Amino acid sequence: MIFSRASFLFWRVALAVPLMAWLPVQAQTPSARDVVSAKTHISSDPAARGTAVELAVILKIKDGYHINAREKSEEYLIAPDLRAETPGGFKAGDVAYPKGELHTFTFSKKPLNVYQGTVTFRMPIMVLSSAPAGPQKINLKLRYQACSTEICLPPATQDLRVRNYFLRAKSHCCILA
Repeated sequence: MIFSRASFLFWRVALAVPLMAWLPVQAQTPSARDVVSAKTHISSDPAARGTAVELAVILKIKDGYHINAREKSEEYLIAPDLRAETPGGFKAGDVAYPKGELHTFTFSKKPLNVYQGTVTFRMPIMVLSSAPAGPQKINLKLRYQACSTEICLPPATQDLRVRNYFLRAKSHCCILA
């Protein structure tokens, strides 16, 4: 079967138009990382052996989006989860998740417990007497699912890292600049 140039052009355009209509929809759906940005802070730099420091992860959630609070309203919802991978000589405590806020959405019959805007998760880190002195890093994994009033994005995991300098022992003599 031989196709004419006009027939070939018709089929080429006929197949391309639906694809072109689909592309803008995909381009408008952001990734979870575009919706939720995370920064880490540590309460003491440097920190001494035998002390505890507080690690904070500050989330900024884009306007029009939310993530579920740690205390979920429904069993099927995905709560945020922060985990630390501590090097030897360090021990991570339980994460303190803030209380969420109840909001009503068109897709749910009952209000949902969510975080919007800026939210901070806090985790105590104990610097044990066996902790090595010098620069150290603590790796974190933050898992969450961001949603708007219309869609929920796929669950995402962000890898975060905290760097700090640790002293050999408690010291009260000096301020390091």
